[in-house]
Amino acid sequence: MGWYTNVIRSLGHRPWFAAVGRAVVPLDRWLQRTTGGRVTILGRSALPTLLLTTKGRKSGLPRTVPLLYAPDGDAFVVTASNWGQKEHPAWSANLLACCEATVLLSGGREVPVRSALAEGPERDRVWPLVTRVWPAYDTYVERSGRAIRVFVLTPS
Repeated sequence: MGWYTNVIRSLGHRPWFAAVGRAVVPLDRWLQRTTGGRVTILGRSALPTLLLTTKGRKSGLPRTVPLLYAPDGDAFVVTASNWGQKEHPAWSANLLACCEATVLLSGGREVPVRSALAEGPERDRVWPLVTRVWPAYDTYVERSGRAIRVFVLTPS
């Protein structure tokens, strides 16, 4: 891992970084869509990112959010950390309501996926995978005071 990625991962624990991250999500979503997932707000980051598109549980409309992920074989493991906020992010409720979604990967490859909420031993198994990618997830658990939802997205 390069110095730039290490700096970003270190800053991830800071509350101000999470606030900035929340604010730039719309720009990051646009940037990833425009570049086919090749560039994120962090630049050509060494961190694995994807665009997750779910179906809005209330509106039925497509909802897209940029996320970090941890690979797990062919699957993608994502966390509903919401940058350490007290509330779960809307996209996680969308996945609970409808497990079908799509991910856009770097290079523009779109993959249909089925989501499963990781619980119990499965969550215990995948949590270290996501904290290896983004160690600040442990900080987000402390800051939020809630159990952060973790989803395994399996290509369908």
